[in-house]
Amino acid sequence: MPDGATTYLVATDVGGTCTDSIVLASDGAIHIGKALSTPPAFADGVLHSIASAAGPMGLTLEALLARTHLFIHGSTVVDNAVLTRDGARTGLLATRGFEDTLHVTRGAYGRWAGLTEERIKHPVKTDRAPALTPRDAVAGIPERVDCDGDVVLPLDEAAVESAVRFLTGDKGVEAIAIAFLWSFRNPAHERRAREIVARVAPGAYVTLSSDIAPVPGEFERTSTAVINAYAGRITHEYLTSLQAQLAARGYRGATMVMQGYGGLIPAAEAADRAVGMIECGPAAGVIGARFLGELMGDADVIAADMGGTTFKVGVIQNGQLEHAREPMVDRFHYVAPKIEVVSIGAGGGSVITVDPRTRLPQVGPRSAGARPGPVCYGQGGTEPTLTDVMLMIGYMDPGQFLGGTITLDRAAAERVFRERVAGPLGLSVEEAAIGIYRIASAQITDLIREITVERGLDPRDFVLHAFGGTCGMLAAAFGEELSVRRVVIPYTASVNCAFGLVAADIAHEYAVTTTLPAGTPAETVNAIFAGMEEQGRAQLAAEGVTGDRVRMEWSVDLRYSRQVHEVTTPVAAPVPLDGAGLARLVDDFEALYERKYGKGSAFREAGIEMTMFRLTARGLMSRPALPEAVEGGADAGAALIGRRPIFDATAGGMAEGMIYDFTRLAPGMEVAGPAVIHTPITTIALHRGHRARMDRWRNIVVGYDA
Repeated sequence: MPDGATTYLVATDVGGTCTDSIVLASDGAIHIGKALSTPPAFADGVLHSIASAAGPMGLTLEALLARTHLFIHGSTVVDNAVLTRDGARTGLLATRGFEDTLHVTRGAYGRWAGLTEERIKHPVKTDRAPALTPRDAVAGIPERVDCDGDVVLPLDEAAVESAVRFLTGDKGVEAIAIAFLWSFRNPAHERRAREIVARVAPGAYVTLSSDIAPVPGEFERTSTAVINAYAGRITHEYLTSLQAQLAARGYRGATMVMQGYGGLIPAAEAADRAVGMIECGPAAGVIGARFLGELMGDADVIAADMGGTTFKVGVIQNGQLEHAREPMVDRFHYVAPKIEVVSIGAGGGSVITVDPRTRLPQVGPRSAGARPGPVCYGQGGTEPTLTDVMLMIGYMDPGQFLGGTITLDRAAAERVFRERVAGPLGLSVEEAAIGIYRIASAQITDLIREITVERGLDPRDFVLHAFGGTCGMLAAAFGEELSVRRVVIPYTASVNCAFGLVAADIAHEYAVTTTLPAGTPAETVNAIFAGMEEQGRAQLAAEGVTGDRVRMEWSVDLRYSRQVHEVTTPVAAPVPLDGAGLARLVDDFEALYERKYGKGSAFREAGIEMTMFRLTARGLMSRPALPEAVEGGADAGAALIGRRPIFDATAGGMAEGMIYDFTRLAPGMEVAGPAVIHTPITTIALHRGHRARMDRWRNIVVGYDA
């Protein structure tokens, strides 16, 4: 391309309903693309989304990709494979005598792990989720390594060969997980078994527990290996196909893939670590919220994401991200670092039903997805959804959805809603729709209280960032209920997960498992981290990241003696550590412990142990320089495009609302509720007493009248 020509970074996130893109130009301009997701051929939706951003830029898809130097991607492909049970037929090689590890789970806890609170109320009616590997596809292999990594019983190679022939032949297995006891201490047996699989069944996809989860916890390590094997083939094929389609349209740059812990890794590595992609989209959303919070001077942020399928929420406190203690996908535990994001099945596509026995309405958890979608989409949907409700209470404009690319059918939505919901409830369509809106808002409020108030955090200390295509229609209402300081609907609201991809760094995670008392000499701890740093620097150098772009972040898992659960504690002291640095680590652990479990819960007299040493090797990416504008006058009259009845919670019913066009608003302009602001990618609803202002980055900031 000519010298001085504008180049681009493209980031695309595949969601359950929509596929979102951010195009960041080298001159700082940001362009947004959005299209419906296209399961199972998700790559088609990726291309449609990028093309939708290219069009308004005056470029073809091919012209944009030819000038793109980096493509960053997040996808639900792994989540979908597990949730829909659409992964590979998977077998398991386990140490003989431990074939039932995966199916025993954690004993009785496995019966209700991952279930909703409502279902847990009836424990007798619960049961374990059927394992991704059936019991008759588990083969016990004579071998044994002890807890020190010493070989007690050599690997029976003939038994491995026989088991592989049985699994790939009689059982039709396409992928094999290998999880031997204590293999993270000594992986030799697992590695030799992989060599045998490659010789006997070269087409089988193989995952070693010592590679994907080199940590203690027999069940969790086995479960992680099985999930990775189950979803690995489809993930590898998807990423390979996507890169080929991008290349066919002119893209010549590298592809980086988002991980659930909030870092980026090359696509080739991500293809073999499918488990790392679980919930990578929501993780990117939280990363984006933290970046925007730092820009706006807000260190304490509640990041709320509501799209077409779910409502997800994460908490950022003092600029720090919370990591999940026990990550799960569906009802399956796995061991991998992941930003904590809690979710419920409440999104724009959530199906609304009425229980025929109790006559009580319910929002979700089932979703109509992108196909057929809500009734009002006119694409074959036959069940009422929350999107249909938003249309009926006046928040959505039939002619402005997705920039006018889809005309919404209000009459069809009302007809189905009357038959399925309003009629059975004995209410008018308007009354029932308002009731459903209130239920959805209450569900969201309860979830946010669960991860704030119930953990000792006060929502009044936080700013709420509302993103996702649906969240802006409810955020001002539930934000007021929670008494947050203010609500921010970002300029990139409905594509905020894609924006988070742009705000992320390359990051590789390493860990060493060994138990040491907190009084261990600093030299011993430094030696553990030195080995990991050598690996991390080599990996980043291979990816072209060196010098001042490299950051090494240390953290340690600590616990009180005889406890089961650890608290991951960042090393805040200068490294390498000295005695004072280790003492500070212990103090920081106790502060985090009390933040999680309550003031006064720390008890140093019990003794403190370090159980795992973690390193994040981070390669710093260029941050987007968001364009700023000078804020002008408050009068938003130039953006007023009409009036129509909308639901106003303050009035308790429908009221005349002022309708504004986001594209005509300028920084500094203010809008008072009741009102609706239509943007090309989302909709923002304000009730009486709400006041919104466009800030200098074109975010909508909502405050409340005293």
